[in-house]
Amino acid sequence: MGWKTLDDMDLRGKRVLVRVDINVPVENGRVTDDTRIRRIVPTLHDILDKGGKPILLAHFGRPDGKRVQDLSLRIVQPALAAALNRKVVLVETLEGAETGTEEINAADVLLLENIRFYPGETDNDPEFARRLASLGDVYCNDAFSAAHRAHASTEALARLLPCCAGRLMQAELSALEAALSRPERPVGAVVGGAKVSTKIELLENLVNRLDLLVIGGGMANTFLGAMGADLGKSLLEPDFFETAKEIMTQADKAGCRILLPVDGLVAREFAAGAAHDVIALGPETVLDGDQMVLDAGPGSVALIEKALAGLKTLIWNGPLGAFEIPPFDTATLAAAQTAARLTRDGALISVAGGGDTVAALNQADAADDFTYISTAGGAFLEWMEGKTLPGVAALDR
Repeated sequence: MGWKTLDDMDLRGKRVLVRVDINVPVENGRVTDDTRIRRIVPTLHDILDKGGKPILLAHFGRPDGKRVQDLSLRIVQPALAAALNRKVVLVETLEGAETGTEEINAADVLLLENIRFYPGETDNDPEFARRLASLGDVYCNDAFSAAHRAHASTEALARLLPCCAGRLMQAELSALEAALSRPERPVGAVVGGAKVSTKIELLENLVNRLDLLVIGGGMANTFLGAMGADLGKSLLEPDFFETAKEIMTQADKAGCRILLPVDGLVAREFAAGAAHDVIALGPETVLDGDQMVLDAGPGSVALIEKALAGLKTLIWNGPLGAFEIPPFDTATLAAAQTAARLTRDGALISVAGGGDTVAALNQADAADDFTYISTAGGAFLEWMEGKTLPGVAALDR
């Protein structure tokens, strides 16, 4: 660990520029899910307890370097103040932050207006970064979810000020390093979702690091198709059959066992409660032209649960079937509940991330028992792909 934490910083009397992710869902002018806001509270309380003044840098939506009133952070200000139980003052312009007012100078916490209103942010413009740096004495990055972007507020600031990771960033990095960089073995992963094409680099990296790789969802159909199965109108990608074969060959060379479904729930319509059959899956499978595999079957679930019981560390990204519509959520929910139970019993370290993944684990009532749930999305995937994240690398000085 080459980066510092808040424990390493003297913050008394210091202005602390804190990059946070409060890009939360909003409906009818109100925050509908304040999870991301609540997860930065420990960092901000620590800074305040150490005598520092947090100045928050955050984005909201994609304003593309223009001031868009509908994307003002004013909409999240009340939820942020409620979570912190402190007054939060929104500073609408950089000029306002630079000159200050009585209210700004007296505030416990400042929230700078949407940092992506400025083109210099996404351009990682050095002059814009220097202007931001002049507002603070210390830089703290608590937005792992934005760490895969080389922006002024995620990368350049760390090179201009004494810097550290916030509590959320610290927890995220520690969990991911424990899961992938220095895991307790055997280590495995569940990787699901619709398309192989979106996760090629992820799979190529994982097969060289894991002992077990469970593949589910539409991705599994592509692997089965590459082996010779005719899966009717199932979601799959024939253009990536050769890629799937190469990944299986690489896994075999690296000693990584790939576990594919041996049976599946097959239906003729994509709808909740659709009539379905359990059909064996393998290279010889031939489905009717209007049939499609929508979930892993009970035999596959049994194999997955047995495999999970043999692991010490698990990484989870993506569902095993069409979990949005019952009964095609069965495999995902069963496997998730097994992973949660193993974690709860102290037998497994489990780390999960990705939008559909978090939704599926919540649906299974399993998320609270996982060791760590990442809400970082793209940054989580790029880390698992083995890529260097600019926002993390900049902290490692």
